[in-house]
Amino acid sequence: MPRSAPYDDLLMEMLKDEERALAYLNAALDEQDPRVFLIALRNVTQAQGGIAKVAAHSGLNRESLYRALSNRGNPSVQTLAAVLGALGTRLSVARLNCPAPAPSRKSAAPTATPARGAKRARTGSPARTPARNSRWR
Repeated sequence: MPRSAPYDDLLMEMLKDEERALAYLNAALDEQDPRVFLIALRNVTQAQGGIAKVAAHSGLNRESLYRALSNRGNPSVQTLAAVLGALGTRLSVARLNCPAPAPSRKSAAPTATPARGAKRARTGSPARTPARNSRWR
């Protein structure tokens, strides 16, 4: 008898519990890399009945769901909402516990833009300024 269980088998068994699956997804959302959440969502989807079952409950095409949850996937918010809804969950937004960054001290004085057709004031000598047709005057 082996002394340890394979990680994937243990993970799939743990993610069958809905509370653990929720905690796993929330922990993945806290990571900086968005791919971590996609991997976690794929793992939960596989543990909660498989891609085909979740695709049927979400109304998504199975192949599209495989592609969206792949390593190179880039699912839309609509796809994420459908998958999470099929799993009995949803995505939410919460305020961060850290303070917002202070505004920059640089003055953000608006700059006036010239009206259409207005000529710009020339700077420098005419001999060193390129003309409109790229020839030097």
